[in-house]
Amino acid sequence: MKRWIAFLPLAGAVLLGVLFFARVHHDPHYIPDALVGKPLPAETLPPMAGGGPPARLLADAPPGTVINFFASWCVPCVQEQPALMALKAQGVKVIGVVSPWRYDPTATQAFLARGNPYSEILLDPDGKATLDFGVSGVPETFVVGKDGRIAAKYALPLDAQSAEALSEQVDKARHG
Repeated sequence: MKRWIAFLPLAGAVLLGVLFFARVHHDPHYIPDALVGKPLPAETLPPMAGGGPPARLLADAPPGTVINFFASWCVPCVQEQPALMALKAQGVKVIGVVSPWRYDPTATQAFLARGNPYSEILLDPDGKATLDFGVSGVPETFVVGKDGRIAAKYALPLDAQSAEALSEQVDKARHG
């Protein structure tokens, strides 16, 4: 029995080595797309003041709509604004959902004054939609596919290349 106790530190070191090796080959930017292909969460969200029509059920968004979770304090959200503006200029309907994390109406208005890529801006005051969509951080962007299903998810800030891929997903969702 005493011999096994002597091997415990060695077994622990081997286990830690295996875990470390597994993490070395893990892409930290990879976030599973667990909801892709699943129905949109049935969340009704109120508009931000001046953000559009009354409360909207996200599951009613037509195919090809883009839903973007953002926050005014989020630097990557600022970086992706040009890509979202380009999508809006192409006629893509982009719904912005303001993150409940540290929401500040004044800061959000200032953020949007730099360029508003959104057709509608909705609030997620209790964070339920954020959780139901599996948002792990902002920005995160979803494409509404046919039959109210999620066609694609982008968990990193959009740039020209990812916006082009997203645009292709929008076309696929609209036209089949």
